[in-house]
Amino acid sequence: MPQLRFYVIVVGRYAPCMPTIFTRILDGEIPGTFVWRDDLCAAFMSINPMAHGHTLVVPIAEVDHWIDLPPEVAAHLFEISRRVGIAQQQCFSPERIGVIVAGYEVPHTHIHVIPTNEMGDLAFANAASSVDRESLESAASAIIQALESAGYTTGVHS
Repeated sequence: MPQLRFYVIVVGRYAPCMPTIFTRILDGEIPGTFVWRDDLCAAFMSINPMAHGHTLVVPIAEVDHWIDLPPEVAAHLFEISRRVGIAQQQCFSPERIGVIVAGYEVPHTHIHVIPTNEMGDLAFANAASSVDRESLESAASAIIQALESAGYTTGVHS
């Protein structure tokens, strides 16, 4: 898959931007625990989850602010977020599935899809500083199974 890179003007010339950590995960440079992958986006488990099953939905293209996404990509990201949310609901039985689109942590659009039981669960202060690989794999496997049971092709292997 070709890599998309954006350029910024620096003192009258173009300089390549450093790839974001999300691009590095998408490119396989840094490990990620994926639950979805297609030509427009990917969804992977957060390594600083606010709750078990916290998933990030990220466009393949590096676009900093979500309002700058092409409309069809934005719609696709929210549809995949909805599908992941339904899978999380089935797997973890939270009261609600919360969504946060903040964009301050990483300059690459991302949608946080978070199983919640109360409004206070949707606070970055609740994010774990780390999570063990087994917990990520367990949550990912459950989400993938729920997505595939719903008839979706996730593009990843459980």
